Amino acid sequence: MLDILNVVLPVFLLIGIGYLARWTGLVTDVLVDSLMRFALKFAAPALLFQAVSTLNISEEFNTRMLGSFYIAAFASFCLGVMGARKLFKRDLQDSIAIGFACLFSNSLMLGLPIAERAYGSDGLAGNFAIISVHSLFAYGIGITAMEIAKARGRSTLTTLRTVVKGMTSNALVLAIALGFAVNLTRTPVPEAVMDGVGLLAQTALPTALFAIGGVLRRYKPEGDLRVVLFICAMSLLFHPGLAYLLGQTQGLSQDQMRSVITTAAMAPGVNAYLFANLYGRAKRVAASAVLIGTALSILTVSGWLIILQ
Repeated sequence: MLDILNVVLPVFLLIGIGYLARWTGLVTDVLVDSLMRFALKFAAPALLFQAVSTLNISEEFNTRMLGSFYIAAFASFCLGVMGARKLFKRDLQDSIAIGFACLFSNSLMLGLPIAERAYGSDGLAGNFAIISVHSLFAYGIGITAMEIAKARGRSTLTTLRTVVKGMTSNALVLAIALGFAVNLTRTPVPEAVMDGVGLLAQTALPTALFAIGGVLRRYKPEGDLRVVLFICAMSLLFHPGLAYLLGQTQGLSQDQMRSVITTAAMAPGVNAYLFANLYGRAKRVAASAVLIGTALSILTVSGWLIILQ
């Protein structure tokens, strides 16, 4: 158990430092937002481009592994939408935002550092394979569902254009697409360029973790607490639980199972709030789910790591 805590606590300690820095006024909201923008638009895209462009696609893109994660993710979204509608009587657009929070685990900024500390950097190939289509999958489902819900009186072509615009304006998606292009065409990238990308990529996770702490400081547990706890249960228990069962059924290797669960078991990411804020739907619920889910994940992630031993 002590070994598990040594893996998990440093990651959450860095989040806590960011939280305390903002709470005590050592950093401002402007600085926190700038750090988060740097992480999301520069450092994290560099990390993903570096990983995807050098990934052994034929070995790491295992359909059974990807299926175990994404079937569970889609089920989490569907149940999240239905639960919001039937149990909590939310309207359809609110329910889609809640379902998105159930779907979008913090796989990049929380899952990667925990997996790296638990299993080493050599064991991250499966995580990167899953993450390489995570934003595309999650935003594709979320934006499409929301635009269809809003599409009264609009043509199918207009809705499709809105979906495509939302996807192609995401820096993470663009970095992943560029990484795939370099990988599949075997385009040589100058060593100096890759070294520069590597230096930028090294800043991604610590910067993002610190910034997440600062961002969480402004979130207050508001809105319907029952809905928030429902999202946390879907994100921290149902999604990884179903992925684990599917992985067992599919006969995944230990390394593949570790990649699936350390990606699926994370709390809702900041993207859950960004999506809710984009459409002006269930913003307080999404913000509270990010805050409370991140706090609860200290316990639940530790439990999943014990199961994966």
